[in-house]
Formats: sequence, C-alpha cells, structure tokens
Amino acid sequence: MSNRAARVGRHLHRHPGCRGGAAAPGRGEATKPRRAPEHGSPRGRSGSGRGGRDKAAVTVLLWWEPFGRPRRLPDCRRRYNISGCRLSADRSRFGEAQAVLFHHRDLARHGAQGLPRGFPPRPPRQRWVWMNFESPSHSPGLRGLAGLFNWTMSYRRDSDVFVPYGYLYVPPAPRPFVLPRKTRLVAWVISNWNEEHARVRYYRQLKEHLPIDVYGARGLALAEGGLVETVSAYKFYLAFENSQHTDYITEKLWRNAFSASAVPVVLGPRRANYERFIPPDSFIHVDDFPSPRLLATYLKFLDKNKPNYRRYFAWRKKYEVHVTSFWDEHFCKVCETVRAAGNQIKTVRNLASWFES
Repeated sequence: MSNRAARVGRHLHRHPGCRGGAAAPGRGEATKPRRAPEHGSPRGRSGSGRGGRDKAAVTVLLWWEPFGRPRRLPDCRRRYNISGCRLSADRSRFGEAQAVLFHHRDLARHGAQGLPRGFPPRPPRQRWVWMNFESPSHSPGLRGLAGLFNWTMSYRRDSDVFVPYGYLYVPPAPRPFVLPRKTRLVAWVISNWNEEHARVRYYRQLKEHLPIDVYGARGLALAEGGLVETVSAYKFYLAFENSQHTDYITEKLWRNAFSASAVPVVLGPRRANYERFIPPDSFIHVDDFPSPRLLATYLKFLDKNKPNYRRYFAWRKKYEVHVTSFWDEHFCKVCETVRAAGNQIKTVRNLASWFES
C-alpha cells in the first residue's frame, strides 16, 4: 500500500461506521445523541401567559418592518399559544409599547437619525430590542450603537431573546422516520456567489474529486416542487455558511439538509459549536478531514455502504426538526420574554464587541 492510500485508510478508520475500524469516542455507532437543546422553542416555557391565563397585554412595536416589507402580523395566541400579545407597526403606539424592535439591516440603511427622538418621550421601562439574524460579516454599522439598546435578539445562544434558525425537539409521540429514495450524491443551493467566500473556495477544490450538482446563482434551476423536494433525492447536502461565526448555523442546515433528509456536510463554526445544537453523528464537518480530497473519498465510501450511511439518521428515532418561521416566531417570542422578565432592565453597553466576539 502506498503512503497516500495508507493515509486515506487511516482517516476512514477514524469516522463512524467505516469498514473494519473502531469509531472515535463520541462519534461511533454506539453513540446516543445527547438531548437536543430546545432553546427558542415555543414549547414548554412557563411564565408566558399560556393556558388561558390572560395577564396584562404586552405591546411590541416594530419600528421598521424587516427589509421594508410590510406583512400581516401574526396572532401569537393562535400560532404559538402565547396570549396577551399585541404586535404593531404603527409608530403612534410608541408611548404604550413595552418593547420596540429595531431590525439591524434597516437601522444600517436609515442610520441613527431614523431612531425615535424627543417626542413623544421614551417610557422609562420600555425595552429597545436590537434584532439581527445576519452574521457579523454582513452586519455593517455596528460601531455606533453602544448604549442604545436594552436587549439583543439573534441566533446567538447568549442573546437576551434567543431565536435560532431551527432546533431539535422530542415530540410527544415519535413518528417512524422513512428515508426518501436517494438517486443522486451531492447537492448545493447557493444564491450569493462570492469567489472570496471560504465556501466557494472549498467547493472549487471538492468538485475536483466528486460530482456536485449546484442550484441557484451559478447552477441549475430548482424543480417546481421547490428546494426541499429537490434536495431530498440527494444523499448529501453542502450546508456551507456564507461566513464563519459563533452559533451562525442557518436554514442551510435546518431546512435545506435536515428537512430534506440529506446528510449535511457543514462549513461554518467549529464542530464543537454545532454539537451544542445537534447530535455529533447527524452531520459531517469539513474540518474532520485534512483536505477536500479526503472528504470526497469518505463521501464516496458512504455512497457505497448503505448501513454506514444510514447511521447518520439514527437520531431521527428520537428527535423532530423545527425550522423557525420568519418573522412570526421572532415577534411573538419578544412578547413572551417581556412578560417573563418583569421589571428587569439593562443596557447593552458594547453591542459590536459582543456580537463580533
């Protein structure tokens, strides 16, 4: 055996389900998924005015509707069983709002001069909530926002209002998981193609070693059934984030891969960060391999070894996938959090330093 082949063999030996090898601790066949975090879930939270206990209504004002697109605001009680929540985009209600939401992309577009000023005066216990679901790399204008806001709302677990792009939960009655028929190998859907992004550079190296079907900006058009139906025919999906930051794990994992029952190959934060949200044997991280060539070798191995491939779906016996609904869940979550917080007030002293950390 050549040195090159030996290196490939040793690497395959370290990954779950590989032929003739013991899996790495915490990554192998016998590993049980940890209980998945349920942060951001509308389920099972106390102190939110549920179960018909109508407390004083909470008014949440949207200073800007996200990206300037007016939308019908949700009925939080009907959608999420969160009672006593009044959502409004009417600025005349500023004086009665317990919380005001400021979407960062719109704040960056309008500038600080677009914030409420002077009259009517800001109520003394009103929370100003900074809301952002883009990564720091795509969040301009953070530097001038120190001391303006009381709360943060984002995908980060240490936000005051934590709303991830998705999460796993244990359903009351687990449903049998049926793996869709797989006829293709690797898919990638990308709308923002930038040659400087790490994901594009990695793709260019990976495609030299195995076929990848690309949809979107530089590739094929999605079928009429949509993204999930298209990807469900593939064994693997490249859940490559546009930038790499703490907790920045988006719909590329939750919807594009998990909802389509494809094994996600992820490029984003470190593996340990993903494992805070999902079982370690539910995904493949590019950092697990010294090179794109060895990752390609492993994907080809799984393609030919059905039992080993199916081990990436063992977690489905226990968990279901929830994909967060933009923006309804976010708005209702603020109502729930305001009520739970009572009279606690704080100020975010250095927003940029925290979010970029």
